[in-house]
Amino acid sequence: MNLQETLSQKVKEGFSALYGATLDTVEFQATRKEFEGDITVVVFPMLRVKKMNPAQLGEQLGQYLVDNVSEVVRFNVVKGFLNLVIADSYYLDFFNLIKERTDYGHGQEGDGAVLVEYSSPNTNKPLHLGHVRNILMGYSVAKILKAAGNKVYKTQIINDRGIHICKSMLAWSRYGNGETPESTGLKGDKLVGNYYVAFDKAYKEEIAAMVAEGISEEQAKKEAPILLEAQEMLRKWEAGDEEIVALWKKMNQWVYDGFDVTYKAMGVDFDSYYYESNTYLLGKEFVAEGLAKGVFFKKEDGSVWCDLTDEGLDEKIVLRADGTAVYMTQDIGTAIQRVKDHPDITGMVYTVGNEQDYHFKVLFLILKKLGFDWAKNLYHLSYGMVDLPTGKMKSREGTVVDADDLITEMGSTAEEISKELGKLDGYTEEEKKELYKVIGLGALKYYILKVDPKKRILFDPKESVDFQGNTGPFVQYTYARIQSILRKADFDSSKKIEAIEIHPKEKELLKQLQGYPALVQLAAENHSPALIANYTYDLVKEFNSFYQNVSILGESDEDKKIFRVQLAKKVGATIKSAFTLLGIEVPERM
Repeated sequence: MNLQETLSQKVKEGFSALYGATLDTVEFQATRKEFEGDITVVVFPMLRVKKMNPAQLGEQLGQYLVDNVSEVVRFNVVKGFLNLVIADSYYLDFFNLIKERTDYGHGQEGDGAVLVEYSSPNTNKPLHLGHVRNILMGYSVAKILKAAGNKVYKTQIINDRGIHICKSMLAWSRYGNGETPESTGLKGDKLVGNYYVAFDKAYKEEIAAMVAEGISEEQAKKEAPILLEAQEMLRKWEAGDEEIVALWKKMNQWVYDGFDVTYKAMGVDFDSYYYESNTYLLGKEFVAEGLAKGVFFKKEDGSVWCDLTDEGLDEKIVLRADGTAVYMTQDIGTAIQRVKDHPDITGMVYTVGNEQDYHFKVLFLILKKLGFDWAKNLYHLSYGMVDLPTGKMKSREGTVVDADDLITEMGSTAEEISKELGKLDGYTEEEKKELYKVIGLGALKYYILKVDPKKRILFDPKESVDFQGNTGPFVQYTYARIQSILRKADFDSSKKIEAIEIHPKEKELLKQLQGYPALVQLAAENHSPALIANYTYDLVKEFNSFYQNVSILGESDEDKKIFRVQLAKKVGATIKSAFTLLGIEVPERM
């Protein structure tokens, strides 16, 4: 039983003993900095059960706790707040329990498994800044869910079919002269993306020429020869035309190879892949099943719909009149297929931008109506757009911020700032290069993940690499500082310290460490890397305050010095653990 549970029980016992009345709940909060105490009992809600002066109630309850709870050494009452001072021995016992635990903060693994889907790009262009937020969030949420005790499968569904893919294929056939990633030295995803842009340019030129001949713009957009040819190519692909399918396979492989390089540079991975070319026919059988169960209904034209008006939504089509599938059909089929592939799945997380909020509301409702038990544990990890100081990005026009370029730029920015600060004396060029990469990538990930997923982000590379404030490099620098202290501690610091007077700054750090396991669980429940990021920042601020106010290696009392080194070591390990959940590396020196 943790301290809060013990106190809660004792407050209820005291309330019953003092006033012969029953309390259902006890409200706690952290003691405000200006008052003495470690944990505060809020007295006001108790006045509903026992009408009396709140200060008097606090005094009587406080005395009861001092008399009956060994951990409570003294108390003070401020208005309706009972501030309790907890014994140093309690914090030392706690610390000795956790100091050697390498898995501290992680929950016990349960039975169920969660599938987390993220990235899921189109194979007609490279990954860009918008994908970066998706990938970093999905990967981090997968790590957090695992740390909280879930088995996790990391996956993506690749949009490898459709008219947009055919546009790149057609432009390459027309203008490519057989060039390949090898012959151009370009990553495959970049090469294919260039042809997507080339298609758009040619398409616009054809529209302009048709409009000049007196055809309406609306008609020209539908009838431009290059678009009609791309549509014909898609029909041939769906009919299994050997030549078209071979070209499609070749160009898609170029893109996959390119994506892999980017994923590796970002430090993310996947356990499995789904491809829309395999899943786009899934789901139809469940439409038939849903019709039989009365979940769906047929309109006069033969199209099949789901009526969600009772749920405050509208009617949703699940099969067209000609029997072809829509996105919803595929998504129904893919979700069911994933559970067949991983029978231990008890929930799924879809990392997709907030423009798809309605789609996922509908998808989850339909799967529930079809009677799938796991459908109650589906979660849409919805997120806002990433904006740049220069404005919005457009793939067709080639004005996106390419993920590879961004990663390179972050490393360069880290190099520039590190040189200005002169922090890297005594490093080889190779070590510096590696460190710039770790700082740059850490800055990017932290800047994106510290923001609540639902909020839009204005991304400023320079601001993200600041070594001060709520940034990745600030946290990394503190971790490196701790490692430096540990390297200088050239004495045996393994002794178990059981009785010392704890400095208030040490106590604050211990309280922060105490909150880590509950925070990991909370971040998993809320699918929120931001909670982990901001916890780490608070821990680092607390450590820096401790470092500035308390002598560590210069302490003359041997036991206190050993304890402070152990405490610094555990804080460092917790920073590393938390940053691992964000997919961020911490350098041993900076």
